[in-house]
Amino acid sequence: MSHSSHPPGFHLIRRDRLQEETVLDSYKSKGKLPEPTVCPECGAVFHGGRWQWLEKPQGAHSETCPACHRMRDRFPAGYVSLGGEFLAAHEAEIMQLIKHHETREKTEHPLQRLMNIEKTEQGYQVTTTDIHLARGIGDALHHAYQGELEFHYNPDQNLLRVNWSR
Repeated sequence: MSHSSHPPGFHLIRRDRLQEETVLDSYKSKGKLPEPTVCPECGAVFHGGRWQWLEKPQGAHSETCPACHRMRDRFPAGYVSLGGEFLAAHEAEIMQLIKHHETREKTEHPLQRLMNIEKTEQGYQVTTTDIHLARGIGDALHHAYQGELEFHYNPDQNLLRVNWSR
């Protein structure tokens, strides 16, 4: 994948240099949410300045969380493209790793969710509600199976594209 072209507006970045978000994500709240706030779609609770999995507090404000908003709009923050002969031979194992990684991350970070896993001509395309989950999936695949891994970040869109193949 080192010979792949870079989409317009995207920059190839080193795995150890993924920067913290420096742009304003249009899916994040514009101001401070009243506490507690509950997402009517997934039940996540905004408390202590972040979204968490808690019991729904009595009299909580209601507002859709950024992850549910992205899912409703079908507008991912992260794309993970998978390809290669190794993928074809270990498809079920790799899909299980991806789903397990999402389950583990979502337990602590309700905004980190898989949106879709779609079979493509080259392999698979995984979409996520958060750039950090996309990065984590890429890192988990590389850690478990090695292969080629690239990150392309577009700061103007706060969008991460991860390419993994083996």
